[in-house]
Amino acid sequence: MNELRDLYREVILDHNRSPRNFGEIDGADRVVEGVNPLCGDRLTLYLKLDENRIDDIKFKGSGCAISMASSSLMTERVKGATVEESLSLFEKVHEMLAGQGNAIDELDKLAALSGVREFPTRVKCASLAWHALKSALSGTDDRVSTE
Repeated sequence: MNELRDLYREVILDHNRSPRNFGEIDGADRVVEGVNPLCGDRLTLYLKLDENRIDDIKFKGSGCAISMASSSLMTERVKGATVEESLSLFEKVHEMLAGQGNAIDELDKLAALSGVREFPTRVKCASLAWHALKSALSGTDDRVSTE
């Protein structure tokens, strides 16, 4: 358990200091804004699709280290994935953050996010970008909130 806790700290700090895929995409196919009123996290997610595949994904915004790291990890993981693979990954991460399921071994670096379960008020910070991704891929809304 200490190894996972150390991984959590290391990955969160690394991705917060140097977020991957931070910025905007000109001509994005989908743009979704997300907000976590409890913590003040705000992000805008940009997706460029090539048929059924995420050709490019970026985010911009501000928030706590957990929110920024989760957004960075997510964009790194789903870039190049199909819509179906990304939606399946959303479900696995959602279950992990909720303390359900046993797909943690399949999540690689994303497993580091499981550390937020020790801080229930921070689960929404970690899940904000993922809900924005689901909304963007489903084409259901251009704004999501954790409330």
